[in-house]
Amino acid sequence: MMRREGIPVSRAIRIVLRLITSVLAISAVIIIIGGGFWYMWQDAHDKTPNVRFEITAPKIERSIIGLYLDYKGAEAAGPVDANNHQEFPFVVESGQSVTGVAYNLERAGLISDADLFRRVVQYWEADGDIQVGVYALRRDMDMESIMRELQHGRLPTTTITVPEGWRVEQIGEMLEEMDVVSATDFIFAVRTSSPSGNFLNDRPGNAPGGLEGYLFPDTYQMPQLATPQRIVEIMLQNFDRRVPDTLLDEARAQGLTIYDVLTLASIVEREAVIASERPLIAGVYRNRLDIGMYMQSDPTVQYAKGYSEETERWWNPMIQEEAITVVSPYNTFLNPGLPPGPICNPGLASIRAVVEPEESDYLFFYARGDGSHAFAGTYEEHLDNQALYGPPD
Repeated sequence: MMRREGIPVSRAIRIVLRLITSVLAISAVIIIIGGGFWYMWQDAHDKTPNVRFEITAPKIERSIIGLYLDYKGAEAAGPVDANNHQEFPFVVESGQSVTGVAYNLERAGLISDADLFRRVVQYWEADGDIQVGVYALRRDMDMESIMRELQHGRLPTTTITVPEGWRVEQIGEMLEEMDVVSATDFIFAVRTSSPSGNFLNDRPGNAPGGLEGYLFPDTYQMPQLATPQRIVEIMLQNFDRRVPDTLLDEARAQGLTIYDVLTLASIVEREAVIASERPLIAGVYRNRLDIGMYMQSDPTVQYAKGYSEETERWWNPMIQEEAITVVSPYNTFLNPGLPPGPICNPGLASIRAVVEPEESDYLFFYARGDGSHAFAGTYEEHLDNQALYGPPD
């Protein structure tokens, strides 16, 4: 019997099928790249018909991005809300990456897709052209328009720094001194604004301090001739950016509302002089709240006292008898639990200290006179510390 020479039929079929598959794959790649170049060529031809077109590695990458944007089409070109012409303040900070800018744009509801915006910026090779500053953006703007605005449309600004632990009135006075907005108008906007946001969801509608506690301490580039409402929006947006969602989620997991966290953090902010003591002071107050003990915090009485015409300042020291003579829901010597709301605007360190306090058995602390405190677990130990360090200044 003779054996048939050559390649078996089944193997030959497999080889042919592989060749066909390879040819189709290569053809698809050629079509994709070619389509991208066609998108680029049409764009270049429409704007500068005589531009010389050379194929380079960056242009191959750009062609692929162009094809992706062409595929996305309407989403890339269309605004989030074509009927919303309201201007929203948007801040690009020093050192912020395009990815960070894109994320904040999506978070603010100004674009629908942060990754898609990054591709638009990448396609137009504008990665290094987005400028630090404050902008007025609208939801009826498409992504390319927003990108162009972030290149050229920043508003003239004034630099201000809001320290940790300031109350609303102090911030208003500084804004007026810097010719940004009048103190009266700013305070009115803080008291009456009803903004929305994840971190504001548990804020009582009748919160006595308005947005006290939410005006995040930081250095700002504030637009000149801005409305007080816009100033408030910029500060709230900064809170949303600066305070991590994970920290707020951790607070909720502990059964704490964000409003209560800010209320306690505002007290910690006014009590702590040395940064390292914040978590321990927060732990003392949380221990007191857990057992139903009065907080007895001097800064709550100082807040209730308000401005002194005699000293011409806020935050005047509390004298001993004022623990019972200053009648106010904010006086934590007379009222159990937390005060009705924040007494100042705390920084991130104090907010974090409340959510992540240092565990101890301490229920008391007493100022040593050098900024630090002596901590005690019993009232007897607390009296010993008072005798040791003398009356407060």
